[in-house]
Amino acid sequence: MARRDRHGRGLRAPVIPASLPGHRSRGERFDALVVEAAERLEPRWGSRWGRVEFGVEDVPPSDPSPWEEGVPLGRLFPEDMGQPARVVVYRRPCEERAEGTELPLLVRDVVAEQLAHLLGCAPEDVDPDFGG
Repeated sequence: MARRDRHGRGLRAPVIPASLPGHRSRGERFDALVVEAAERLEPRWGSRWGRVEFGVEDVPPSDPSPWEEGVPLGRLFPEDMGQPARVVVYRRPCEERAEGTELPLLVRDVVAEQLAHLLGCAPEDVDPDFGG
């Protein structure tokens, strides 16, 4: 027996087809921004940064590091006991800080800043477009 809704019309189609960009959630779009930022820097720096995982979390943990002031936008977790280094970008603080079309630029800068910490150089050296 076919499953129908309470009005007998059957299952409904999605409002936005999967082929359109609006079909992805905010979280999925943010994940794609982080991937794009990392892929943009990988050809130039990938051999130097070694094994690095990139991740996204909604919010930072409630216990900030002693050197952090305010709400961090991202964090670098150094390589430890065979685990690769991890760059984590925090979605909600980035979305709150950026206005409209500035979000991709902010994500790009956060990724460059965290990779600069890993490589021991200035963010401007990692990404010439940093802050621009």
